[in-house]
Amino acid sequence: MKEIPASVITLVIGVIVTLISLWVGQNHGLLPEQASAQAPLVDGFFNVMVTIGTALFLVVEGAILFFAIKYRRRPGDDTDGVPISENFALEVFWTAIPAIIVIGLGVYSVEVFRDMGGFAPAGVGHNMMAHTHSHSQMANMPGSAMAAPMIADSEDMTTEAAATANDAKYGFGATPQERSKPADLVVNVSGMQFAWIFTYPDTGVTSGELHVPMGKDVQLNISATDVIHSFWVPQFRLKQDAIPGQPTELRFVATKTGEYPVVCAELCGGYHGAMRSQVIVHTPEDYDRWLEENRVAQAKQLNQTVAVNPANLPASEFLAPYTSEMGINSDTLAQLPRAH
Repeated sequence: MKEIPASVITLVIGVIVTLISLWVGQNHGLLPEQASAQAPLVDGFFNVMVTIGTALFLVVEGAILFFAIKYRRRPGDDTDGVPISENFALEVFWTAIPAIIVIGLGVYSVEVFRDMGGFAPAGVGHNMMAHTHSHSQMANMPGSAMAAPMIADSEDMTTEAAATANDAKYGFGATPQERSKPADLVVNVSGMQFAWIFTYPDTGVTSGELHVPMGKDVQLNISATDVIHSFWVPQFRLKQDAIPGQPTELRFVATKTGEYPVVCAELCGGYHGAMRSQVIVHTPEDYDRWLEENRVAQAKQLNQTVAVNPANLPASEFLAPYTSEMGINSDTLAQLPRAH
């Protein structure tokens, strides 16, 4: 019986390892659910790394097991092993393959970073809202005014554009498709020991939870009041440091309604593990309702807040929500005397 050629055996093993690696790469179950437009980009890169890692594991561990069994010491065999000193071709092979893999993953990671908006921080190329204190801090930094012409010369842009670049924040900005558009919603995020505070500058609403509408482009302007924190939402596959004195940003689009944990991923003190909040993704209609309710509830004129001070309302306005149950029409309500 003729022996099977080593090339055929190698080919079959290669096919089996490839199929197993591809299956594991797509079915590892190591990541939480996807809830943002950026999540599939990160998951695709992670799946490729798991696929490559699985293939390397099978090849290396399989070779170790094969040679440990095939070349094990037999009973009564006291001879020395074969005196092999080197194999130049093999050394080139196992050096070149990892180099190609590392370079390929590096290029792929840059593409993912670009597609997520990593090359377009706010303040560069479009007008975005930022922390009220960030521009004054940057303007007071030594040499910032002198640096603008130098940046313009080195990067071939105008002095005005270079000055704008001076105000850029670190982080993930708009994706290439949204780069020329302002965000649909801007939220200022402040990290402190040991809580997150979310402020909506357009309405003045402040919350201990992040509320965003599904399908809208959201920009978070992130800062810290004491030490370095890290804003992390695992389901969004996004994480950004909150640095005292250095504004950062995070821009994303939530794609699934629900409640997702906000975790501080930077050791920030004794109660670091308890520094948690949540991001609540609403439908656009539910978000508008939440925002209006909180805008009214947090208004300074409390007499305009029905839930706080109903005694100051006219009788017609106070009874309006109950007219259908009481069998009263709008004409009857209009005839009620108004309180003075």
